[in-house]
Amino acid sequence: MKNISILGSTGSIGTQTLEIVRANDDLNVVAIAAGSNIEKLKEQIEEFAPLLVCVFDEEKAKELEAQVDVKVVSGMDGLIEAATIDEAEIVVTAFVGMIGIRPTLEAIKAGKDIALANKETLVTAGHLVMPLAKEKNVKILPVDSEHSAIFQSLQGNEMNKIDKILLTASGGPFRGWTVDQMKDIKVEDALKHPNWAMGQKITIDSSTMVNKGLEVIEAKWLFGVGLDDIQVVVQPQSLIHSMVQYEDGGIMAQLGTPDMKLPIQYALYYPERKYLAGDRVDFEAISKIDFEKPDLDNFKGLRLAYRAASRSDEKAKDDPFFGDSMPTVFNAANEKAVAMFLNREIGYLDIADTIEYCMDKHEVIDNPTVDEILEVEQWVYDLIEEKYK
Repeated sequence: MKNISILGSTGSIGTQTLEIVRANDDLNVVAIAAGSNIEKLKEQIEEFAPLLVCVFDEEKAKELEAQVDVKVVSGMDGLIEAATIDEAEIVVTAFVGMIGIRPTLEAIKAGKDIALANKETLVTAGHLVMPLAKEKNVKILPVDSEHSAIFQSLQGNEMNKIDKILLTASGGPFRGWTVDQMKDIKVEDALKHPNWAMGQKITIDSSTMVNKGLEVIEAKWLFGVGLDDIQVVVQPQSLIHSMVQYEDGGIMAQLGTPDMKLPIQYALYYPERKYLAGDRVDFEAISKIDFEKPDLDNFKGLRLAYRAASRSDEKAKDDPFFGDSMPTVFNAANEKAVAMFLNREIGYLDIADTIEYCMDKHEVIDNPTVDEILEVEQWVYDLIEEKYK
């Protein structure tokens, strides 16, 4: 029996994780956490009987506590309690945003393996997370489909030199569009991903290619490679989830249907593979697999990600765990801008323009602490509020 804690249990990754638990009698949920969706939490409590429940919203936590017979905690302290609960062996970090940094670090300190779906943690605090995981001998098991694909392609080849990581992207719903064509895009248009079913924020990020930029930075930390060793390849059918090229020119690729339950289950059971119900790739029905070069001119979010990570990438040649605050600016500006776009306060193209505006204004901090990272996040939010006031 493997005991797991799920941070973000009511979101897309969290609910799919619970689907896997439902299908396997050797997984046990000991803690769940969510932002404010107590109706969904009540259903999960009834079905999975966790020992601890965290509701980040304090008032909603009190409301839930009056309705259930389980320990309910709240706020950041509550999230950390859910992440470090003694009984948990692995913590699924499925919250969206930098809210995941502190619980992830505390879980690592407590010796918990991490099934990482919260990419913002590594993007903004990779220089803190990776050395701590190494010190505590904790596994960071990627749940992003692309990073899981890379991780799977590395199995059995750990002693061989990586020549290049080929990080695939679907291209999103606006692949091939120009900036002029995208100026009138509405929220409803951007939420129609051609292949994947995801939460709203990540679906918008996929459409702008910012998500791929975040994944480039995440891959840099997860796999200890430089930016020059990460090549983004557009693969519209989303069959090849990513690839690793070795120094002899051989390429290992992970293929599969676009189903997030595969990388989630692989992280939970690593290194074991178990049966997973669902569709299988039908090669007889596939006429071709296409590859394209990413369009960095019309989708400048990806270009800005490389820029955000470029300074720390250069410094990492002397210190592999060097980080700076520019990726935090990139991430925070995107979070705020996407929220404003979803709220119909700014236009679609304003998302990337806002990221660039904040990056241009920022004075970089070397190796920021968690407090400094969160201060930069607030600085970005304030700057954007002032810009659109």
